[in-house]
Amino acid sequence: MVEIAAIFRMHGPESRAKVNDPMLPSHVQAMQAIDQCRTEALGGHVYFCAHGQDSQYSYHSCKNRHGPKCQNGSAHEWRQRPRDMLLPVPDFLVTFTWPDAVRELARSTQKLLYNTLFRASAAALQKLALDPRFVGGTIGMIGVLHTWTRALHDHPPGHYLVPAGGWARDGRQWRPSRADFLVPVKALSLVCRAKFRDALRKTPVFDGVPREVWERDWVVHGAPVGPGAQALQYLAPYILRVAISHHRILTLEDGQVTFPYQDSQPEPTKLGTLSAEECIRRFWPHVLPDHVVKVRYYGLFSPGTRDARQTVRELLGAQSTPRPRDGHEADSTPATTAVRCPRCGNAMGLVDTLRPQNRSP
Repeated sequence: MVEIAAIFRMHGPESRAKVNDPMLPSHVQAMQAIDQCRTEALGGHVYFCAHGQDSQYSYHSCKNRHGPKCQNGSAHEWRQRPRDMLLPVPDFLVTFTWPDAVRELARSTQKLLYNTLFRASAAALQKLALDPRFVGGTIGMIGVLHTWTRALHDHPPGHYLVPAGGWARDGRQWRPSRADFLVPVKALSLVCRAKFRDALRKTPVFDGVPREVWERDWVVHGAPVGPGAQALQYLAPYILRVAISHHRILTLEDGQVTFPYQDSQPEPTKLGTLSAEECIRRFWPHVLPDHVVKVRYYGLFSPGTRDARQTVRELLGAQSTPRPRDGHEADSTPATTAVRCPRCGNAMGLVDTLRPQNRSP
């Protein structure tokens, strides 16, 4: 198996030498974390099985969200929380994107533009949903940031999973939407663009946006997707994985990286080949700075609305979810499993702790 870290070690220096601009701090941190993840550089533990007479080293993970080796532990936790929030109604998947000129600008101002896009799109979607001609109530939104295609091209839209209906302003009734229609996407595009422009006008970045961005249509798409659990299966890879993971890399030969991809489902799988330098270049735009979150919750799914959401669930006939005594969401983190001996299967005992070593990528 070819690892991303191997590509960085072998071709990272020459790739960086061809870029005039210095690497962003988030990129430097990610490169070092991926290089050192689950190696002796981060320290770890040594386990021994007296029955099987076997030792095993377990090195620490980097815990960087862009590290391909560090995503599995968070998979259960992320999948469970949104699933517990879902309402017993069909859902819509609403997708927002922006013109190429904004996409290029986002490479150097990720935090500002991604945060602005989510605030503007959520506000626009809620504004139209409150109109009694469409929904007439407060909707719930789980927003997901998705920045890449399977071929590693930039593709930064925001996806929203939205229940088919809203909580009326009187706080006493659920107002279902039509089965095949939530809000008009043409109007949604215009409102989102206007809110994004007004918010960006207050920042120094606004002057760098070409005027035609505010004159062309922004692509917005909305479609029913049935039960929300199915949509979570679609969105999960963009939350729990990185732009390209180890299992997708088939070969690294003569400075060329080969990997499979699909343009869209159910399109057939293709093979893509990039130079290692180009692969590295396409990887970096999907490394997010600190405090840019991939999942956001608005409306009925926002923090502090648990009681209202529970009332809606009971009104719709769903089984109540017991509230933890401490008032926090239930802990869905899986229990830690014992280290097992590869020879006999018995639990291994900890015999030594390895201290981290200072090592640069």
